[in-house]
Amino acid sequence: MLVAMTMQAQTAREFKIDLTDNGDSHMVAFLPEKPSGKAIVGIPGGGYSVLSNSHEGLQWHNWLNQQGIAYFVVNYRLPNGDRTRPIGDVEKTMRIVRDSAQVWGINPHDVGIMGFSAGGHLASVISTLSPFELRPDFTILFYPVISMDEKVSHVYSCRNFLGEDQKNPEMVKKYSTQNAVKRHLTPPAIILMSNDDRLVPPVTNGVAYYSAMRNAGNECSMFIYPTGDHGWGVGPWFKYHDQMLDDLGKWLNNRKTPKPDAIKVACIGNSITDGHGIDMATQHGYPSLLQRKLGEGYWVKNFGVSGRTMLNNGDHPYMDEMAWADAQAFQPDVVVIKLGTNDSKPQNWQHGDEFKQDLVTMLKKLCPNLQASPKNKKKGKKAKQVAPVTPQIFLCTPIPAFKSSWDINDSVIANQIIPIQREVAEEYGLKVIDLHTLFADDSDKVQPDGIHPNDKGVAKMAEIIANEIQGK
Repeated sequence: MLVAMTMQAQTAREFKIDLTDNGDSHMVAFLPEKPSGKAIVGIPGGGYSVLSNSHEGLQWHNWLNQQGIAYFVVNYRLPNGDRTRPIGDVEKTMRIVRDSAQVWGINPHDVGIMGFSAGGHLASVISTLSPFELRPDFTILFYPVISMDEKVSHVYSCRNFLGEDQKNPEMVKKYSTQNAVKRHLTPPAIILMSNDDRLVPPVTNGVAYYSAMRNAGNECSMFIYPTGDHGWGVGPWFKYHDQMLDDLGKWLNNRKTPKPDAIKVACIGNSITDGHGIDMATQHGYPSLLQRKLGEGYWVKNFGVSGRTMLNNGDHPYMDEMAWADAQAFQPDVVVIKLGTNDSKPQNWQHGDEFKQDLVTMLKKLCPNLQASPKNKKKGKKAKQVAPVTPQIFLCTPIPAFKSSWDINDSVIANQIIPIQREVAEEYGLKVIDLHTLFADDSDKVQPDGIHPNDKGVAKMAEIIANEIQGK
């Protein structure tokens, strides 16, 4: 337990690493005597004009190391008209921490980020816009600047970060990070603020980020203390200092963290994987239920995106999505692909003769050593792979479309799409999970639209897929 560790356990080692050749930026590392495996990258505030790296930076190391948490403070370069400078310094720190995880006693799947005020904005940028491998596993935001609209935010943070782009509405929108939150992809967050903050308005900043997270169904907690104004950090003068540390400690302690050697399972798909119609699908959709059934030896991530097609000439191709890039960067050991439902729509199936090639393209990007012999292609026999296939890939057939909602066509699914899936599976030696047949008599397990599984349906999907993955 984080909060139960002895207060005597503190810092075992402190050192500095330059992030630039000229030493303009650096990170200061504090490694605990009794590591829990958790790490936090700290981002001080200062309005992007100075670094408030005492009570919003270095002074945190005692409490964090007492909890067994490795701590890394980033003394980043100020933008001075170039926002890539602070972003690059934090991204480099994230990479160093994960690359050095084994040496420093860190679980590479348990690296968080903690930002204050403008540093909270920078932390939210990394959490929403950085590549998957540089994004944190969890986010801690203290009275964060979130909006880059100076009319509702901290004026100088906005101007210092965006520079001349402060006049560009597209850049203001992009870096107002409540707009960048992605369902399933943005890491869980905790936000801590004061109600009487007069410098960074809570409602248009921290509350806006919380609302975006909750609307996306992502995990997010928010603590708003009655008073304290702005900039208290870990300062003992903050009236709610002890309560704040207790709130943060319990939140950190109750986070479930994948084991470093967990078998990674990527769930790729459309709205059925995404969890359309399932409130808080991040916790109650089929991939989340699959995680519970597989247990702590596995790490299941949801890469579903509603409305997406396998077809690259469909109206919303899956392979154009950030989720697709993330799924590949996740480097999964197991992949469950459930696409094809939206491909059956008339505007998409007019390109149906491209479905097989697009499916094979996806498979080969996931597994470059996947091969099928010419003989197997002609005869439709199951391929014999020369080398072990990594990741292991399961192709799920679409569940039946009990209604033709959104012009989804079950006849096209059953008579054209599924035969192509089976043909590809035979050629490349892959396993097919026939959800179409297994759900044939289960109209009670879908929502009123006749397309999306309800709570009973996603539970059945999770059970079927878990059994296949575990070879039952």
